[in-house]
Amino acid sequence: MLLGFVILYLVVSIGIGVYAATKVHNAKDYIAAGRSLPIYIVIAMVFATWFGAETVLGIPATFLEEDLGGLISDPFGASLCLVLFGLFFARKLYRMNLLTIGDFYRQRYDRKVEVVTGIAIALSYLGWVSAQVTALGLVFNVLSDGVITQQQGILIGAAVVLMYTLYGGMWSVALTTFFQMIIIVIGLIYIATLLSDMTGGVAPVVEHAANNAKFHFWPEMNAVAMLAFLSGLLTMGFGSIPQQDVFQRANSAKNEHVAVWGTVMGGVAYFLFAAVPLFMAYSANLIDPALASKWLADDSQKLLPELIKAHLPLFAQVIFYGALLSVIMSTASGTLLAPSVTISENVIKDFITRRRHLPDHQLLVITRWVVAIFTVLVTLYALWALDQETGIHQMVENAYKVTLVLAFVPLVAGLYWKPATTRGAYWAIALGLATWLPMEFWLPEGEGFVPPQFAGFLMAILGMLIGSLTSRPAQHSRHGHHAPQADQPQA
Repeated sequence: MLLGFVILYLVVSIGIGVYAATKVHNAKDYIAAGRSLPIYIVIAMVFATWFGAETVLGIPATFLEEDLGGLISDPFGASLCLVLFGLFFARKLYRMNLLTIGDFYRQRYDRKVEVVTGIAIALSYLGWVSAQVTALGLVFNVLSDGVITQQQGILIGAAVVLMYTLYGGMWSVALTTFFQMIIIVIGLIYIATLLSDMTGGVAPVVEHAANNAKFHFWPEMNAVAMLAFLSGLLTMGFGSIPQQDVFQRANSAKNEHVAVWGTVMGGVAYFLFAAVPLFMAYSANLIDPALASKWLADDSQKLLPELIKAHLPLFAQVIFYGALLSVIMSTASGTLLAPSVTISENVIKDFITRRRHLPDHQLLVITRWVVAIFTVLVTLYALWALDQETGIHQMVENAYKVTLVLAFVPLVAGLYWKPATTRGAYWAIALGLATWLPMEFWLPEGEGFVPPQFAGFLMAILGMLIGSLTSRPAQHSRHGHHAPQADQPQA
């Protein structure tokens, strides 16, 4: 019966996505929902997209295994990203009337920078979207009592998300996430209230966590630990800023005021509400210590779903799994669309338009094909990561290393530093990549003084300075097609 309710919920979500497809008439509708969305929809999209599988399953699992300091990247870094983007990036980028974040790199620098950063941004989504379909596989596995394997669940989940994202695009994301945000908030508060009644309130859970040193946050006072801590914060906090999904949500707003405050308020709501799944998962230590011990030893990501299934009535289980599916699918749809749009608009489109004009409806067709192909890649990566026993939280953390190293510095310098040049962007990308990749793949984990992505980030800053300051005066005004002067960055 529980599985039947879940299937019904999936059908409703697909129905909303199909309805959204009727609002798509061109590529701009598909990618940016016509730049017409009000603030409550923008807040809902920001919140529901970031409040994903890692927030309900991955973050609580990390908290149970480690402590509050283990969450420095998410939710602390993730919330920092959204607030920073809203306050310092949303207004400037909204005024440029771009279709994708990759368009900025073409306008400010040149086509080569656009392609490299576009590919980097798209690759960064493999981990994030894969984490969502991995979570869907876990849910189907738990609901079916193992009849559906997690691998089979991943295939089913990827197919469902593809079905309602493929045709509706950003309109589908907007309408489904608004519906899903309501389910998430009401559902998780209701479940948390039931669990609180079983633990004697919130205070006993907090006290138990405090007695077990779970609120330890700050790193040890040595250089290696502090650098690792700072790197964890900035990888998500800065690396998530040059991302198509957060840009797309701000860019879909009906005006720049909505773009700014919709993003900021969505980020604050995400940070505050992320505490709810932490409380829910940790309450298992008081409600059923044996169950908690079992799943902490086996797979801590399954602890919360198994707790709900074992101790709450059917109605509450339906509410929880409906909310959990809302959490996962709202994130999966948005993060599936974002890289697909980046690849089609910033990598593929120009190769075609060099030969002939590309009509708008053909760009729409290409984008949908890329969505389908990217879904296949995500599914394969999720199956591989499952075989490697990579956790959901870790998959999301790893996703932003590439954008921190390759895309963040050119974005900030292009918006806020007039002397930034195309050569500076080249140098930033080259030095960042040349530093990060060897350290990431050949340095044994935990043995480096500086985390690889943080070292790459610092070298990218150095590259931007060297490249820009050594450019000949003529180079400050020589850029790729469609580009403004380097010493006149877009406001």
